[in-house]
Amino acid sequence: MPEIPPPQTEIRSATTAHMSCRPDPLQEPVAIVIFGATGDLTSRKLFPALFSLFAGEVLPQRLAIIGVGRSSWSDAAFREHMHNQVAGNASYSAAAWETLAPRLRYIQQEYTGDYAPLAQRLEEIDAELGLEGNRLFYLAVPPTVYIPIADGLGASGLAAEDHGWSRFVVEKPFGRDLASAESLDASLHTHFAEHQIFRIDHYLAKETVQNILMLRFANTIFEPVWNRRYVDSVQILAAESIGVGHRAGYYDSFGVLRDMFQNHMMQLLSLCAMEPPSHFEADRVRDEKTKIYRSLRPFHPQRVQSDLVLGQYAAGEIDGAAVPAYRTERGVAKDSQTPTFAAMRLYIDNWRWQGVPFYLVSGKRLAAKRTEIRIQFKHVPYSLFRGVLSEDIAANSLVLGIQPREEVSLEFQTKSPGAKMCLRPVQMHFDYHHGTAGPVLEAYEKVLLDCLLGDQTLFWRQDGVELCWGFLDPILQGCENDPGKQPHLYTAGSWGPEAAEGFLPPWEKR
Repeated sequence: MPEIPPPQTEIRSATTAHMSCRPDPLQEPVAIVIFGATGDLTSRKLFPALFSLFAGEVLPQRLAIIGVGRSSWSDAAFREHMHNQVAGNASYSAAAWETLAPRLRYIQQEYTGDYAPLAQRLEEIDAELGLEGNRLFYLAVPPTVYIPIADGLGASGLAAEDHGWSRFVVEKPFGRDLASAESLDASLHTHFAEHQIFRIDHYLAKETVQNILMLRFANTIFEPVWNRRYVDSVQILAAESIGVGHRAGYYDSFGVLRDMFQNHMMQLLSLCAMEPPSHFEADRVRDEKTKIYRSLRPFHPQRVQSDLVLGQYAAGEIDGAAVPAYRTERGVAKDSQTPTFAAMRLYIDNWRWQGVPFYLVSGKRLAAKRTEIRIQFKHVPYSLFRGVLSEDIAANSLVLGIQPREEVSLEFQTKSPGAKMCLRPVQMHFDYHHGTAGPVLEAYEKVLLDCLLGDQTLFWRQDGVELCWGFLDPILQGCENDPGKQPHLYTAGSWGPEAAEGFLPPWEKR
């Protein structure tokens, strides 16, 4: 009989495996050009992520981070501003900053102006630092200037890949409906090929979101029961406790369906429901996602009444502090009908999922910040325990915690100790970061790294964007053209409007 290795052998092998998961240092030189360099996204997310990658020795030595904006800043002012954004972070290193600071440059540029001076300045920086013509253009700007910037880059030759590569990164939203998404795509493709366009959804870069595919397809215990024969429902929750904040102007014209459902919620849905790709490659993975979007049961007008609940937060209390109603937020119309909450029931008409309801729920000013996916399995046959057990037998459930708790919990039934035959629910729990060592890439660090590698696995492809808009358009039209379909008010700090309570399957008690 072979000798069983001691537990510490397993620990050492796990640690070794984790070490091998650290990103390899990039060797290819690059100029990272950030439009909207003086804005909030760059300050809060992009530059801290880039600095963390640089301090972790992931970014190449031949590197330039070039801020582009309309403000009249100098290189020194740009460096000072960026230093203030990272100086207090855990990843801050004075030595790393001293090395990176000379690589930071700033260029003033009107987004609708002449891009020839910008192209000339980039050529000068390229020659100075030996960047070999590789450029990553990141648009941390409002969607209204995506097309002017793309046109300017194209007209000045900066979209061409004659000497090095050129990549164009845009944040959601990708349009506000199908027609505008198609128009945006046509404009971008005037200058950039599909392999050059990176449509970011930072939700996909969260470690626990990526883990969904690993959990499903790298374990034989889950995939055989991941279908309509054993699954009763799938519930996807993305709750936020914050309000609209500084995004009020944008949010009031978009609402929760456009802001969350067209991108984040549909991506989580596809990861839960897709078939295994033949290879873990960008187009193979995205092929399977688009099959799910094509299989969504159309949302006819009558289903807007039966399978959708919309809400808008009223005044309430979050963490003991009073918070205002949505309509009294600064920048929101006083008579706004924009929904801040939505609960949707949808179906996927394919062999795996026919008849299984998927519940998608998202909202602002809810009781807690929480994103999770619950796989609710079917009940066991009661006749087996007839006359033995008096209580109901709770069905098994698998909960994938995305944020803030990154975890996996499996709930099942066991016998309670004692002379009588009694059941008790128990949990097997996995903390995603338990037993790991070393740094974990944050979402924006991961997406930026993939952009530099040219890996589009975690990014939207245009056919997926259009399929999701095609599914949502009838819902949006049905709501916006029906004056009777007004959002239900719910108290800030609750879990949504009362109208959603009977609509949804029982969630765990919170």
